Amino acid sequence: MRYPIGIQDFENIRRDGYVYVDKTELVYKMAKGSGKYIFLSRPRRFGKSLFVSTLEAYFSGKKELFEGLAVDALEKDWIQYPVLRLDLSGASYTSEQVLESKLNAFLTHYEQLYSSVSDEPVASVRLDTLIQAAFTRTGKPVVILIDEYDKPIVDSLGNDELSESFRSLLQGFYSVMKAKDGCIRFGFLTGVTKLGRLSVFSGLNNLKDISMDARYADICGISGKELKDYFEESVSELAEANGLSVEKCYEQLAAMYDGYHFCENAAGVYNPFSLLNTLDSLKFGTYWFSTGTPSFLVRFLEAGKYKLENVSGIKVSPFILSGVNASRPNAITLLYQTGYLTVKDFDRSANLYTLGYPNKEVEDSFMESLSEFYTPIENNPDTLSVYRFVEDIRSGNVEMLMRRFTAFFADMDYQIQGDAELYFQNTMYVMLKLMGQQVQVERHTSNGRIDVLIQTDKFVYIIELKRDRDPQDALDQIDGKGYDWPFLADGRKVFRIGATFSTANRRLENWEVRH
Repeated sequence: MRYPIGIQDFENIRRDGYVYVDKTELVYKMAKGSGKYIFLSRPRRFGKSLFVSTLEAYFSGKKELFEGLAVDALEKDWIQYPVLRLDLSGASYTSEQVLESKLNAFLTHYEQLYSSVSDEPVASVRLDTLIQAAFTRTGKPVVILIDEYDKPIVDSLGNDELSESFRSLLQGFYSVMKAKDGCIRFGFLTGVTKLGRLSVFSGLNNLKDISMDARYADICGISGKELKDYFEESVSELAEANGLSVEKCYEQLAAMYDGYHFCENAAGVYNPFSLLNTLDSLKFGTYWFSTGTPSFLVRFLEAGKYKLENVSGIKVSPFILSGVNASRPNAITLLYQTGYLTVKDFDRSANLYTLGYPNKEVEDSFMESLSEFYTPIENNPDTLSVYRFVEDIRSGNVEMLMRRFTAFFADMDYQIQGDAELYFQNTMYVMLKLMGQQVQVERHTSNGRIDVLIQTDKFVYIIELKRDRDPQDALDQIDGKGYDWPFLADGRKVFRIGATFSTANRRLENWEVRH
């Protein structure tokens, strides 16, 4: 079986014999449905570009490419429309010139194809002229396909001036579709985010968003049924290569790569990029993460003062999931739309979604990404390596553990920024999750909340954090509120640790331990 890893061209896949998971029934449903302009948001590496390419082949009337697929039995007319396809991926938008160059290349290509002539340098005016020329020359209304429409603005998040420049340029460009509505048969736009509060689509007010439409929940990605229908033999080979039963292999695939839900009560969807790489290499790995994690996500989590332990399981309104404000991005919205969080549950009475990590690959990858921000660079493996911290925890060497933390926060490269307690909690959480340890921050008890709780099979660490106070105050709070009571009878050794931060030097200053 030939796996189309990294291949996003439908015609290439069909002509060269790569496996194709048939999504053409949804192509037909979309083309014949009530929506004329449709928007779809999905995470990166999820098959958006392949779906756009499939639409391009369909509207170009390339019937021979669809032989044997679902749409072959549905479509009777196979009309060839003029198709304009703009792909904004494949560039890093660090200046206005980059976007202008991308739009110019797109316009020039199709102007030559449809003999469109315009002396106007403004991209939106050229697009207007181009649509009219294609319509006049072919006698058919135009199909417009825009892939990764939001890439320039996502690349400039945090740079208000550049983001506003991109927004203004794209708003005028996309608004042409509204102005030329009589010459257009169909419009389809994809992206990672829906920039709901940016007015990018203000001129296209009849855009239909199917991102959370149950009818299109598996329009990208691979469903559990499709995995068994198309890849049964491949899974058997994977199982044999890893010493697993076929049943256990399916379970491990689901744990690693399944679990994306793009609306309530929808079946889970596998990440296609990770799944195909696993079947091809016969190894379970973190393939999606290796394609790159947006660094801005970590910055916005820090700016929003989120406790990392609470990110998975957070409850949000539909409004939070529906759009991004570039000047004040919500980290949870970005985490959902970029694929690090997904819908786990929906409380209809409260109108709240519960979000969580889709699968083990995403959770492990996200912790790996966060570790670059919260944990030490391992240039001194004898003292500050994350592995040394965990060795201390596993062995019960609490004195060395706290010395390492003191040295860690004393390093100028890791001087605590912002909320010292939150920074310490998040650092502990990331480090220990990365090493597979059981850690909780602000663990609720009947008498209060434990700042940091670490548990192993032999030891319990209860850490209370104070600012500009004596460590004894923190220890007295542990004892006074009985934070250790739930663990006294289970046979494990309990360490009570009081730690204090200095507001003046913004570092871990002192600590004491009671056994």
